[in-house]
Amino acid sequence: PAARAIAQAWWVMFWGAWAVLALVMGLVLYAVFRRPQSRSSGRAFIIGGGLLLPILTLAALLIYGTQIGNILTDRPLPAVRIEVIGHQWWWEVRYPDAPAGEVVTANEIHIPAARPVQLLLTSDDVIHSFWVPTLAGKLDLIPGKLNRLWIQADAPGRYRGQCAEFCGLQHARMALLVIAQPQADFDHWLTHQGRTPTAPADALRQRGRAAFLEVGCADCHTVRGTPADGKQGPDLTHVGSRHTLAALTLENTPDNLARWIAHNQALKPGNRMKSFDHLPQDQIAAIAAWLESLR
Repeated sequence: PAARAIAQAWWVMFWGAWAVLALVMGLVLYAVFRRPQSRSSGRAFIIGGGLLLPILTLAALLIYGTQIGNILTDRPLPAVRIEVIGHQWWWEVRYPDAPAGEVVTANEIHIPAARPVQLLLTSDDVIHSFWVPTLAGKLDLIPGKLNRLWIQADAPGRYRGQCAEFCGLQHARMALLVIAQPQADFDHWLTHQGRTPTAPADALRQRGRAAFLEVGCADCHTVRGTPADGKQGPDLTHVGSRHTLAALTLENTPDNLARWIAHNQALKPGNRMKSFDHLPQDQIAAIAAWLESLR
């Protein structure tokens, strides 16, 4: 609904601008081609074009703009509440009302289709801007301030979003996905995200889990059910279920997980994670295998 209202406002402005252009060009052509001996009443032009036309036009635009603003800001409650926190350069996503307690994920926002969703937006560092053009307009994420944005997807689907405020070196690689699901599928996803992943059963993933905790990953990342409780980077509790890595920089595959661990500064220069290219390849592969299993 928000994106539809914005689109309607744009088309009104578009055709309104064409109408104004046509009127101005008509007056220009009249002035150029009128007969030299013909005269017009200056008072009629002043009253009609200088007073009545602007008053009526601006009043209509004010009424229409107010109606559009109400559509963008007013939504019925209850609605799904989701907290979104901007970081350089990724999105932290929190579901404070999840049935089993708060769920934390990153770079993907799952929502139920055909229901209003209230996004509570803020930033951890610099000003970012949340923009999913198919669903709603832009709204800034400002440190120390909480902004609210209403979105609703009328149909299930995947909707790409982007940071729309220059926020540093990797601003262009700070994207996100909004995934709208039928209510039952969303409930199932949210319940599953609240569960603690099971311990790895095979030797490779067990080595990966141990290496993850030993080489320093746990200092910045959280994985529920393990000693890893870092807050500087994305929560990786169910990272294997996400579609992409590093805010849509890479498709989420085991090979790309290993590439990201070893060479992330080459893939996304300036991000706050150091590259682990000094680790043996088999250790990196084991860590990637364990993370891929966290679904």
